[in-house]
Amino acid sequence: MTASRLVGAEMWAIGTASELDAITAVLTAAGQIIHCGARHRMAGADTGRYRIYLRLTIAAPAPGPASRRPATPTTHEAAVLDLDTARARRRAV
Repeated sequence: MTASRLVGAEMWAIGTASELDAITAVLTAAGQIIHCGARHRMAGADTGRYRIYLRLTIAAPAPGPASRRPATPTTHEAAVLDLDTARARRRAV
């Protein structure tokens, strides 16, 4: 399986200094951080936390051929329901 590149993914990360260090390390291991903004100190209820802006390039597996894809829907695909059949079965019970 070859890898494709996801370019231009952007995110805000919010957490303590050690949490942001861990997030940055994991994302660096998964791909490449193109831009890491300055840490901004949060205030109020978020005192002690920071936010940073990250722009990433992450390697992701390329989709396989259609014949190798699972027949059942995954969490991001919607299942198609035949409502007429389902109602008929329900009435028959």
